[in-house]
Amino acid sequence: MTKDTPFEIFLVAPPGLESLLCAEALEQGFADATITPGGVTLTGGWPEVWRANLTLRGASRVLARIGAIRVMHLAQLDKRARKFPWADILRPDIPIRVDVTCKASRIYHAGAATQRIETALRESLGATIAPDAPLRLMARIEDDLCTFSLDTSGEPLHKRGHKEAVGKAPMRETLASLFLRQCGYTGTESVVDPMCGSGTFVIEAAEIAKGLFPGRSRAFAFEQFASFDPDLWQQMRTANTPRHTDSRYYGSDRDTGAIRMSTANAERASVSDIANFRHNAVSDLIRPEGPPGLVMVNPPYGTRIGEKKLLFAVYGALGKTLLERFRGWRVGMVTTDLGLAKASALPFSTPLAPVSHGGLRIHLLQTDTLR
Repeated sequence: MTKDTPFEIFLVAPPGLESLLCAEALEQGFADATITPGGVTLTGGWPEVWRANLTLRGASRVLARIGAIRVMHLAQLDKRARKFPWADILRPDIPIRVDVTCKASRIYHAGAATQRIETALRESLGATIAPDAPLRLMARIEDDLCTFSLDTSGEPLHKRGHKEAVGKAPMRETLASLFLRQCGYTGTESVVDPMCGSGTFVIEAAEIAKGLFPGRSRAFAFEQFASFDPDLWQQMRTANTPRHTDSRYYGSDRDTGAIRMSTANAERASVSDIANFRHNAVSDLIRPEGPPGLVMVNPPYGTRIGEKKLLFAVYGALGKTLLERFRGWRVGMVTTDLGLAKASALPFSTPLAPVSHGGLRIHLLQTDTLR
């Protein structure tokens, strides 16, 4: 397999948000991106894998489906796994771990299949197998076909690399970007988050406005593959020139610690010139100067932070402030509790299906332009 040999690439998406990730992939020039359960499928070579990790905001991981072998029994898996061209892709000096799943196949024992593949890697490549290895090979045996995939991302892609300070129950950056997209945000309007926490929505929106690559500050698993080209990768990374924008991004929170965190995170993300954070309660929220934009808020749910019964007044104060001072703006709200959202009295349209996040099922609620 050469650097440019095409293969299937799978972009992992939060369940239910596949269409939003597909739209982003198409915008980023992945022309054959197609929605599939759990994510988006496209084809390309290793440069497309690198570019997907670097530029896509909504993907949780990028998997490279590097090949498949037909296997009817364990002895056949042992023989054919040894003949697989591992050295084209993997380095013997980088430890790897193997995860196997079996479904509707004559090979049904995942543990035994794992042992055969690990042995093949040790004896044909000289690889070290370790449960905490930085690289992960996944084998899915379904209908007697064993498909090999590599996790090319390493750490989940919501870990952008420049957000060090995190508060309670943070919103993942990947999910925040998809919710912003769902609310119609394209990077050309201001965004306000009156309960900003560590600043995820504000920073993500500001990065989109400046055209900054989400993966610019971090390392990826694919950098340790035999197929990696460091010179081409450096060209990709340095091709990112920030855009000028007249839009501004505002976060506020009643917690002074949250404002310190969000301000520091914005500095590291290189958006502090257009992102501003201030300490105030929602009832003291001031509408920014300039044209209307989007209010994007992830209030506390009561599930993990504080007592739920105390939050009805908070949601009510938020809704009252927005209805009185943010005429012409749209609102997006993330919550686990539709009853709390109703307490805001904001004119939300029918909620979308809930999305799983950190063990919770959260809803994105949206309004049209407030009148």
